Amino acid sequence: MQQPRTIIRVVIPLTIRKRNGRPKILPPDDVDARNGWAQDPHVLRAIARAWSWRRQLETGAASTIQDIAAAEKVSDRFVGRMIRLAYLSPNVLETLVITRKPPALSLNDLMAVAELPWFEQAKRVFE
Repeated sequence: MQQPRTIIRVVIPLTIRKRNGRPKILPPDDVDARNGWAQDPHVLRAIARAWSWRRQLETGAASTIQDIAAAEKVSDRFVGRMIRLAYLSPNVLETLVITRKPPALSLNDLMAVAELPWFEQAKRVFE
C-alpha cells in the first residue's frame, strides 16, 4: 500500500515594484514596518530568486539545476546553495519577508540553516 503524499504550499504575498529603476520587493499593504527594522535587500533578493528557481523546477520550466544555472549565467553550485532558501520554514520566511526582521546570520549561514528541521530554524536565524 502506498503512503498518501502530503503537499505543503507556502504563499508569500509580495509585490515587486520598480524604485529608482531597480526592482524592490514590498510587503502587503496591511503590514506595518515594525520597530524600524531594515531588512538587507540581498536577503530578500536571494529568497525571491530561490523561490523563482524552485517554481521553475516544480512546473517543469527547467528540468535541472544546470538548466537554471545556464539561463542565469551562474554556476550550478551557486544555484544549488541558493535554492535551499526556498525550503526555510514558513515562520522564518514570514519574519524575514513580511515583518522584515533581519537575520542574525550571514546569507551563507542562512542557507545552511535551511537544512535544519523547521522547529530549529527560527532559533538559529534570529538569536
